Amino acid sequence: MSRSATVKRVTKETNVEVTVAVDGSGASSVETPVGFLSHMLDALAKHSGMDLTVRATGDVEIDNHHTVEDVGLAFGEALDRALGDRAGIARFGAAYVPLDEALARSVVDLSGRPYIVFESPVDKELLLVTNDFPFALVEEFWKSAAFRGKLNLHVDVLRAKNGHHAAEAVFKSAARALRQAVAVVGTGVPSTKGSLTA
Repeated sequence: MSRSATVKRVTKETNVEVTVAVDGSGASSVETPVGFLSHMLDALAKHSGMDLTVRATGDVEIDNHHTVEDVGLAFGEALDRALGDRAGIARFGAAYVPLDEALARSVVDLSGRPYIVFESPVDKELLLVTNDFPFALVEEFWKSAAFRGKLNLHVDVLRAKNGHHAAEAVFKSAARALRQAVAVVGTGVPSTKGSLTA
């Protein structure tokens, strides 16, 4: 069975369509009005090994928040659908990724229970990735993805000074952690409950 899914999300603020193919080659086709988000989605596909297609428009004349958040929601939901009952998956994944002075650690549990912890030594609202992309939007994307993807995600930016470096280290470490967690390593559901979706 192919582990893939497409999710469409249409509101007065955004129009988003995301397709996730878990067992891909890391290919991406991304079109969003937020250049840095598009760059990070390409990195997410490359380092997770998933194929990712994203088409998004949004009210970026107001700010980038709605578009980033809604792409995160659609990505998380598509990942959840693609994983199905989650039977046979490794379930857990962890990765450290450095980028120059920045170092990020991501740990994921595809538990079926949404939760996120996102810790950073820098002020997420004040640190800018670009002039119109505060580092706080990185947390918003992963918070949305975690809750719709029904996964437990802990992200720690262990050190950073440059916003771009910090953001990229987070996306790559989360992608590498997901790559481990979605890997098929058996047949049964890896839970004493017998379910990761109930």
